[in-house]
Amino acid sequence: MQRLILTTCFILIVLTGFSQKVGLVLSGGAAKGIAHVGVLKALEENEIPIDYVVGTSMGGIIGGCYAAGMSPHQIEEIVLSREFLRWINGNFEVGNKSYYSRNDDDASFLRLNLSLDSALSILFNTNIANDLSLNFALAEKLAQPSAIAGDNFDSLFIPLRVVASDIFTQTEVILSRGALSDALRATQTVPFFYTPIRIDGKYLFDGGVYNNFPVDVVEKEFNPDVVIGSNVSSKIYLEYPYKEDDKLISKSLLYMLLDKSDPSDIPESGIYIQPNLGGYTTFDFGKAQALIDSGYVQTMRQIHEIKNKIASRRTCEEVAVARNKFNNKTPAFVIEKIEFDGFNINQQKYINRFFKVGNRNLTFSEVKFGFYNLTSEAYFSNLYPTFTFNPDKQDFNFKLTKRPQNNFQVDFGGVIATRNISSIYLGLNYYYFNRALTHANINFTAGNFYKSVQMKARIDIPNRIRYYLEPYATFNTWDYFQGKDLVLKNIQPTVLNRIDRKIGLSWGFPIRGNYKLTLDGSYINNRDQYINSRVLVSTDTLDILRLRGSRLGINFSTNTLNRKQYASTGKLYSFSADWFGVNEILEPGNTSIAVDATKSYRTWVRAKISLEQYFKRGIYSSGYFLEGVFSNQPVFTNYGGTIINAPAFYPMQDSKTLLLENFRAFNFVAGGWRNVFAIRKSLDFRIEGYLFKPIESIGMGQNQEAALSREITDLFFAGTAGFVLHSTVGPISLSINYYDDKQNELGVLLHVGFLLFNKASMD
Repeated sequence: MQRLILTTCFILIVLTGFSQKVGLVLSGGAAKGIAHVGVLKALEENEIPIDYVVGTSMGGIIGGCYAAGMSPHQIEEIVLSREFLRWINGNFEVGNKSYYSRNDDDASFLRLNLSLDSALSILFNTNIANDLSLNFALAEKLAQPSAIAGDNFDSLFIPLRVVASDIFTQTEVILSRGALSDALRATQTVPFFYTPIRIDGKYLFDGGVYNNFPVDVVEKEFNPDVVIGSNVSSKIYLEYPYKEDDKLISKSLLYMLLDKSDPSDIPESGIYIQPNLGGYTTFDFGKAQALIDSGYVQTMRQIHEIKNKIASRRTCEEVAVARNKFNNKTPAFVIEKIEFDGFNINQQKYINRFFKVGNRNLTFSEVKFGFYNLTSEAYFSNLYPTFTFNPDKQDFNFKLTKRPQNNFQVDFGGVIATRNISSIYLGLNYYYFNRALTHANINFTAGNFYKSVQMKARIDIPNRIRYYLEPYATFNTWDYFQGKDLVLKNIQPTVLNRIDRKIGLSWGFPIRGNYKLTLDGSYINNRDQYINSRVLVSTDTLDILRLRGSRLGINFSTNTLNRKQYASTGKLYSFSADWFGVNEILEPGNTSIAVDATKSYRTWVRAKISLEQYFKRGIYSSGYFLEGVFSNQPVFTNYGGTIINAPAFYPMQDSKTLLLENFRAFNFVAGGWRNVFAIRKSLDFRIEGYLFKPIESIGMGQNQEAALSREITDLFFAGTAGFVLHSTVGPISLSINYYDDKQNELGVLLHVGFLLFNKASMD
């Protein structure tokens, strides 16, 4: 009788164990949510079954990927990849950003995105992060699993619920159907960080706002026998962080918006897992491996408790077979057509050109290439992509949804320096989109050394041959006398004032391989004022040199450098050829031996090649910068006018702020090597060296004329060493700079911001 009772109890225990249903709850917590990957790894390795998954915010993304048929190892590979960090940081994947859409580099470091409607009402875009790459990555990774499940989350590899929030009605929203990528994108939309998306007509935000640890959802939706709750969110600080509050205040909004998780929500029969994440913040996405390890270690510490409460087992082989069976149903990623939401017929025709839509299906790679080509233009950065499945045809449609567009943008920037070259920058941008995309820009720079006003309007026309037209007008002035060194007072400033005016038209074409071909024609009207001696006295009057004429040119280029200034990865190649035809009008001052004004017509052609590329290994990045100019440019009436208007080599950050006579020539070859050591995440130490070899040196003759020399020993060195901190206001650089130039031999420069200028008419 006793044996029968024991046998019966054993059978009941076994039957109960095998019938147990386990629900896994994954909390929100931004970067800390990556620890959930380690929890999943430990559970699978120990054959703990997972029958249901409910997640919020990052827990929703990790849980959603798992429910979609990805193994913990596959999810781990994704969050450890460089691409993942780029998605989170709002950057394009390497090689996806189109250089054709890249604007000229300027001194701006802050952009304010606005929407300007027909009534001239202005709406502010308060979102901090760009979500373009993240949105496409989610759509790409989850389109096929969602298609297998018929957009029913109960039919995924693991039944799933995703928690989002409706801020307007202040309620949580439980997502169980629809495009899986939309659900995961919605659940991590932290207000003011990411732009919200519409699901079923409602804007939804991060699920953590109202329910960051949705234990009640798993109980209500699935009624599991055992609940495992993995929580990575708790009180941010047990005590007020007195020494850190200044640094943390900018992130305080995130702390306020997310609901705090409560461990007591887990029933007695369940298991509560909280990895030790005290040393990490919600923004530590770069520490993914350590976060995963923390989740794994904590789960392994509790594995005996877990096994005691969950008697049933599911072997790794069984899970792999079931996962493969689910994934083998994956339909081919073929796209039948492009769908639109919010665009008129003319706008749809414009966008279709990027995807070469015709009487055939598109491959995924064609759609991805077209999407990133389109969204490389800043105006389209707010598009939302979705893949929808056609069960009858077993293919997909690619849907582009128009969210509120940022058609008016204001750029702020400038530079503060220890030399008198500081300036402020303001740029105004307006977009108009219908049959073509028109981007109108006007920018202003004001400073003692440099002032500028530039107006341009780029009109993009994607016909069978895609091209743009860009009329422009640029007015630059440089006062080299004002650009004196405030640290090394003994350096004699250069007496030179330049007014540079240019009106022209550019015609640009994209070339496969991320290159751009540009044709340019412009009218030049310049005025240079200078003396013919080294020292200015109060009675001196300046020579006035006017150049008026035309310039026609062609340029073939590409640029994948990671920064506008102080790059450490990527490449820049530029090949150009130009024809100049100008009238030279010289009115000599009293430092000139000439008395009468002269007028001459000069024509010449010039070819220029610039090559820059970096090679990165770990914390060390090295790169070359090579440049060559070949021209039949004639000398002007005197040496001063000739050297000022000769092609120059600008190897270092302050080169354009100095008149370096030894680094100017009609024909030259030059180059150098750049070494960059990443001391910390945003702090680099740079050391660079360059050689300049003029094929014909320009010197001053006995009568102030320009004299050309082919002296083979002429070779000039330039070098710099210093620290660069890459901050939100641009680079902060402290450097020692050396040039083989008597007037500007040694300098110490500290600057904050971008030391960049609009292109001069003769560059």
